[in-house]
Amino acid sequence: MQTSNHFNMNHLERALDKQNQFWKYSVNILVGFVASNVIGAIPLIAVIAYKTYQSGGLVRPNPNNMADLTAYGISPNVGLILMMFPFVLGLFTVILLLKPLHKRTFSEVVNGTKKIRWNRFFYAAGIWAALMAIYLVADYCFDPSNYTLQFNLTSFIFLVIISFLLIPLQTTFEELVFRGYLGQAIGAWTKSRWFVIIIPAILFALMHSANPEVANFGFWAVMPQYLIFGLIFGFITVVSDGIELSMGIHAANNIFYSLFITNASSVLQTPAVFSQQHVYVNKETLVLALFGIIVTFVLSKKFKFNYLILNRKIEKTADTEPEINENEQL
Repeated sequence: MQTSNHFNMNHLERALDKQNQFWKYSVNILVGFVASNVIGAIPLIAVIAYKTYQSGGLVRPNPNNMADLTAYGISPNVGLILMMFPFVLGLFTVILLLKPLHKRTFSEVVNGTKKIRWNRFFYAAGIWAALMAIYLVADYCFDPSNYTLQFNLTSFIFLVIISFLLIPLQTTFEELVFRGYLGQAIGAWTKSRWFVIIIPAILFALMHSANPEVANFGFWAVMPQYLIFGLIFGFITVVSDGIELSMGIHAANNIFYSLFITNASSVLQTPAVFSQQHVYVNKETLVLALFGIIVTFVLSKKFKFNYLILNRKIEKTADTEPEINENEQL
């Protein structure tokens, strides 16, 4: 039987103060959007303009995938850096505005306390990467003709460095904004943990609606994948009282795709080990849902998820912030 102490939660409860005015969230998100999508896009626009000038205006965007920067003569690795830079700038902009706007720190948006449980990040990342590796090997053995080996050692070494340095910042930006920042806002306004799971998941899915995969395979075919991801991340965030696990899974997922699997419709046009010839969207959606169930079960056993908290109102308790077990840190 769960004891009352198991209901001492910090992440969403941290936002139950007088710093949750709608205008504050609007300002931070707006400034973060401008920093990432306007200022952050300047290097990409400048390089495209230079490549266009250099070719005498002969280069044109890939009509089937606007994220394919090789159409402009930009190498895939440089293209990945240019694609990641806006997210990096957005992340640091949002973090810098947390203190003046909400009197909240980065770690307090991550889990409501002053310490980030990095072991959760790495454990979740490892579990998800293992599942993806097993699936890739199994799918390759079942249908090897669907994969083209395009391994180049030099390009791959640089890809590994870029992926591990920049992609975790990109995924942390998305998790911090949706599951952390907006999760706390929605929790403070509605007092409902279910709304914290559902609303950011929908917004997260809609944010990805401009991805080339959606244009190529159809909105209703691809959107369930992003929605499932958002629901998995939101559910794990609520029952684990923080976004470290979702940060780890998200980073592992994007890094794995960057390093090992790409296709003509992918937003990540990298010199990955394999290029997929055909993408079976319905199969991938089912696999994603299965992985979500497996990883939730594994993480639940490891970190003792408190499912009873789901229907409990978000409210402050008389308890102070508990000490984090030393085993929860690196």
